[in-house]
Amino acid sequence: MEIINLEGTEDTPKIILDKVNGIFEISGRSLPEDTAEFYKPVLNWLTRYAQSPNSKTSFTFKLEYFNTASSKLILDILSKLEAIAGTTVNWYFQEDDEDMEEAGGEFSELVEVPFDMKAY
Repeated sequence: MEIINLEGTEDTPKIILDKVNGIFEISGRSLPEDTAEFYKPVLNWLTRYAQSPNSKTSFTFKLEYFNTASSKLILDILSKLEAIAGTTVNWYFQEDDEDMEEAGGEFSELVEVPFDMKAY
């Protein structure tokens, strides 16, 4: 599978999806102008990955901020991960960022994927 490796900008997150090396990460800030279009390649990649996933998939979210439109797409990503056996989500949040901690807690209640909440 091709690797998705997008450098983050002020408005878009850094995204690495690398099956061979087992790196699955979205980090930074997510407020792209066209959220659906921005995340479309990620969702398509996860659909293909689900057909032949690694035995374990550890997906990391390390977001500083995301807008409402991004939260819908994050939920779409998490829903795709539900279908992949052996998946865990690592949800990182800054120690004093109650909003991001709360968001991770809410997402964890909406999907059937084990969440590991981690302050840094």
